[in-house]
Amino acid sequence: MLDEPTAALGVAQTAEVLNLIERLRQSGLGVILVSHNMADVQAVADRIVVLRLGRNAAEFLVEEATTEDVVAAITGASDNVVAQRAERARVQHGERS
Repeated sequence: MLDEPTAALGVAQTAEVLNLIERLRQSGLGVILVSHNMADVQAVADRIVVLRLGRNAAEFLVEEATTEDVVAAITGASDNVVAQRAERARVQHGERS
């Protein structure tokens, strides 16, 4: 389990950490990465789980999630009535969220 492992690192050191996570993943080990850096998360994750206010707010497969979807879950924007109405309209028109 890594909690914000790249928060205080430069670009080269961040790349080293992400490469290590990728190698661990490829060897079959599970890695839990806690991070607010969506680019880092999407680069190495299979799945994103968003915890908000102590609850599981959302779960995404990385290849299906957009940054906007994840940020909406993190901030609670997906919880408001306007966002829910917009999502229903997208689904009715066959658009992917």
